[in-house]
Amino acid sequence: MAEIQDYKSTPKYETFSYLPAMTPDKMRRQIAYVISQGWNPGIEHVEPARADAYYWYMWKLPMFGEQSVDVVIAELEACHRAHPNNHVRLIGYDNYSQSQGSSFVVFRGR
Repeated sequence: MAEIQDYKSTPKYETFSYLPAMTPDKMRRQIAYVISQGWNPGIEHVEPARADAYYWYMWKLPMFGEQSVDVVIAELEACHRAHPNNHVRLIGYDNYSQSQGSSFVVFRGR
């Protein structure tokens, strides 16, 4: 049986935080999945000290009906350039259930 690891040294923010860092290809596939589900991509950011807060700052409006992975990646990178020390996450808003279908941190702040 594997030994249980202690994660106290590195804060975790959502399910994907416990996995190895996403490669650009894996990130692209996650974004493609969000789009294929018909969810609207939205981008949020926050300072690392406030990462456990309920509300993060919204970057522009959600990208309603966006079908291009490249457009979503370009917006994620623009948010990261504008706020290089903040965590940046992508949210997939589900119109049907009126909730988040997916959420994961794309860039970690310092």
